[in-house]
Amino acid sequence: MGKECLIYDRACIKCYECEKCDLDSTKRCNNCEKCLEHSGEYRSVNIEEFIKEKEEKDE
Repeated sequence: MGKECLIYDRACIKCYECEKCDLDSTKRCNNCEKCLEHSGEYRSVNIEEFIKEKEEKDE
């Protein structure tokens, strides 16, 4: 099974909509962080769920 889509309830179909630039929707995000300078909304992160992966022990 492939990766799960970050936006829609489906498997990833590599549409890259999740990587769209917030300032220019025709561009793919390149992590320039210019969007962070323009909006206070992006300066906080809401965590809905925290999942801690179980550590595997070498035995």
